[in-house]
Amino acid sequence: MLTIKQIRDDQAEAIRKLAKKGVDAAPIIEKIIALDDRRRAIQVELDNTLAAQNKAAKEIGMLMGQGRKEEAEAAKANVAAMKQKSAELQQESVTVQEELNGAIVSLPNFPAEIVPEGRTAEDNVVVKLEENYSKLPENPLPHWELARKYDIIDFDLGVKLTGAGFPVYKGKGARLQRALINYFLDCNTKAGYQEVEPPIMVNEASGFGTGQLPDKEGQMYHATADNFYLVPTAEVPVTNIFRDVILSGEELPVKMTAYTPCFRREAGSYGKDVRGLNRLHQFDKVEIVQVAHPDKSYEALDGMVAHVESIVKSLGLPYRILRLCGGDMSFTSALTYDFEVYSEAQQRWLEVSSVSNFESFQANRLKLRYRDEQKKTQLAHTLNGSSLALPRIVAALLENNQTEEGIRIPEVLIPYTGFDFIK
Repeated sequence: MLTIKQIRDDQAEAIRKLAKKGVDAAPIIEKIIALDDRRRAIQVELDNTLAAQNKAAKEIGMLMGQGRKEEAEAAKANVAAMKQKSAELQQESVTVQEELNGAIVSLPNFPAEIVPEGRTAEDNVVVKLEENYSKLPENPLPHWELARKYDIIDFDLGVKLTGAGFPVYKGKGARLQRALINYFLDCNTKAGYQEVEPPIMVNEASGFGTGQLPDKEGQMYHATADNFYLVPTAEVPVTNIFRDVILSGEELPVKMTAYTPCFRREAGSYGKDVRGLNRLHQFDKVEIVQVAHPDKSYEALDGMVAHVESIVKSLGLPYRILRLCGGDMSFTSALTYDFEVYSEAQQRWLEVSSVSNFESFQANRLKLRYRDEQKKTQLAHTLNGSSLALPRIVAALLENNQTEEGIRIPEVLIPYTGFDFIK
């Protein structure tokens, strides 16, 4: 979340920045400033009351020692009144602080200056395009038909077992899933990311820490009996490893990677764009996370983008990199680059990765800090990226590598699959 300092330092600038994300922040910022002023005034009054209370309490003993009983009793009554007032002020302070926190967490992160203006995906800016298209057979099949033809993904069986959006991978389809997961993890660990295997259910504090709660609670599967949430991405448990942690400056950057199944309700999704693997409720994804020094987080972001690009390029898929406009960015992001691969059978671009810098937004929620050279604690910056999400990668691999003989496997994956063709 934003800090009160970020909001108070330049209110007009805060309103301008949030307008780029399509948020009219003026009313809520006005409320935040008023609540913060009230919180400060209560604290001053409480401090003065407690000081007077302590002074009066000391005088009671002196008056009793001097035999001035009536004055001592009057002083006791005065102290009792001040205790009552202190208790009321403390309760009001808690109430105002809770209302203030609720108002602050309703505001999204500031977008970086280079974020393009715009409201929808059409306003995103293409920063790189790699057009290495394949020569396909006449009338190429979309991946859901290829999956049925070669019996590698069973969508109907998934509906039987659970519901739409929960496919069953079979035979070489299952082996391809496992191969991609292992290949992506190996690429990440070779690039210096430590592999971790986190839980796939998290508590409410973890969901709040990375900004999924309360912003995306309707999109998360919730186990109500235990108040746990199935992870929408490994970003949530991995980043929360550092919740309430103070790192030394020498430890930065911290680089971690993890594979998890991911769960998203995707309420309201329908139509041709969600067919097959295009949009699922359960899917596999490998994630990279960094905790970086604020002065070096954009350098880290550039490195993460280059790393994800190297993986996509190694698969031989046509791709493009987009810088997202303000209206298409997530609640928590300061700057996001999306990777899309081209599906030649569907003739459309499919998002396979988002790489984002959250600056201090998540760290403030997480209370994730580091000690600087003066041994003072400062908020760190957090970053994450998909490296990569499997469903649409699989869709593009199946469609773009189809031949008359079968589906060709990219060379880099053959050591992981153990086969070079799906026939």
